Amino acid sequence: MANVKQASTKRLKMAERAQQQMDIHFPGMSTDPWIWHRKTNDGFITIPRTLPIVMQAIDVLTKGKPAGHTLFSLWVRSPDHSLITIENPSTFASEAGFTGERAVDTWRRRMKKLRELKFINTKPGPSGEFHYVLLLNPNIVFEWLYQSKMIQDGLYARFIDRIAEVGAYGEIENINKVWDLQRASEKTAKTKPVTKS
Repeated sequence: MANVKQASTKRLKMAERAQQQMDIHFPGMSTDPWIWHRKTNDGFITIPRTLPIVMQAIDVLTKGKPAGHTLFSLWVRSPDHSLITIENPSTFASEAGFTGERAVDTWRRRMKKLRELKFINTKPGPSGEFHYVLLLNPNIVFEWLYQSKMIQDGLYARFIDRIAEVGAYGEIENINKVWDLQRASEKTAKTKPVTKS
């Protein structure tokens, strides 16, 4: 009987699959300076892959005064850390797309909306009300907004599909466990009889 060597199956990573397709469809472009490479080009940041859907939700919730791009500009300015120090609000206002004499005022109003929606936490400092900005996990905030009946089912379904696709659904499961424990604790505290000493 002939010795038959079985083919081993290797599951390619997303980057490897993309490189295969690039070699087929765009041969020779891998080293082209027109292509941006995270490992060789400077000026990059890690952002949640759900951010486009999060931005859509923010724009829906801030009707007529969309603040989604304002959040995006904060994320791309973060130093791969949750805390941003804003020393020059006019720079952030400009990068969020606001121009003219009232650019900073418009930006501040959008920042207040982001804070109301719990996407950011802020502390005042030398540059004003938004000198220190803490970026909160947009996936957790999205889940909170949905449970608070502020997000429509269709948008939430797209968010859930995407968060599962990128492997981050565990974040939603974990925060729901935390919230369940908090609710149970609050319920117990309310029903606990008060004893007189």
